[in-house]
Amino acid sequence: MLIVLLAVSVVAFIIIQLPPGDYLTSMISRLRSMGVAFDQVQIRAFEKQYGLDLPIYVQYFKWMWNMLHGDFGKSLQWNAPVRELIGERLLLTVIISVLTLLFAYVVAIPIGIYSATHQYSLADYGFTVLGFIGLATPNFLLALILMYVFYKYFGISAGGLFSIEYQLAPWSMAKFLDLLKHLPIPIIVIGTAGTASIVRVMRGCLLDELRKQYVITARAKGVSEKVLLFKYPVRVAINPIVSTIGWTLPVIVSGETITAIVLNLPTTGPLLLQALLFEDMYLAGSIVMLLTFLIVIGTLLSDILLVWMDPRIRYVKRGI
Repeated sequence: MLIVLLAVSVVAFIIIQLPPGDYLTSMISRLRSMGVAFDQVQIRAFEKQYGLDLPIYVQYFKWMWNMLHGDFGKSLQWNAPVRELIGERLLLTVIISVLTLLFAYVVAIPIGIYSATHQYSLADYGFTVLGFIGLATPNFLLALILMYVFYKYFGISAGGLFSIEYQLAPWSMAKFLDLLKHLPIPIIVIGTAGTASIVRVMRGCLLDELRKQYVITARAKGVSEKVLLFKYPVRVAINPIVSTIGWTLPVIVSGETITAIVLNLPTTGPLLLQALLFEDMYLAGSIVMLLTFLIVIGTLLSDILLVWMDPRIRYVKRGI
């Protein structure tokens, strides 16, 4: 895990530096277009202030050393500590991510099981069509449609996570209830594509398991369908879904950037996009490291869940 994080930190820092120029160059160009003049002394002072006068490897090691001590650097664009900028959005990002993940699994797994056990039925065809529509429909388009429907027929503004009067207000029960009122649309929009893909995976894997000899033998011995279905085939078929938590979690946490921009969600996705556009290396690098950390932790959780759910993995480990 540590090797992966180290490798990603190096690659991410280098890639962020690849575009010509840097944040200071972009800032000076914008200000000069507005008629603000700069001389070389001022430019050198800015370079020293932002640490841009140092070689790239020195900038990297300085950033990593500070990060190990809890200092993620200072955002050049926002002129504020990176930790504060990410911290402001982290709580809401985690809430949306966890609820979206639960929504995708709670909806998709039962539908996948039903489709597999009722293969080629009318409901199976219906779920298949809906699944392909969910995969093919861009999330931002679905966001626009739901925003229109909720506003026209329910009088609810679907943009953002809070009403105007609660956006800058301190946390209270009223603000929390207002958040709950705005959560369904982001959860449905961001979770739709993931739900559709999980349905297809669950259906295909369970169909493979139901055709295996141990299921046929158990059914011939009179084991009830409910016990037969959930004791082994479902537990085995769910393995590919559990093993994808490692990459599903960071994709959700990134906030589906375009969708988050359309819905005006204060998540890390739009913040990362702005950081990349303005070449804000410390902010962009810190968010990339956060997503990488989630991938690593998600993969670890996937391995632990697989060992817990699949007896065959436990037996293999004991044998080794």
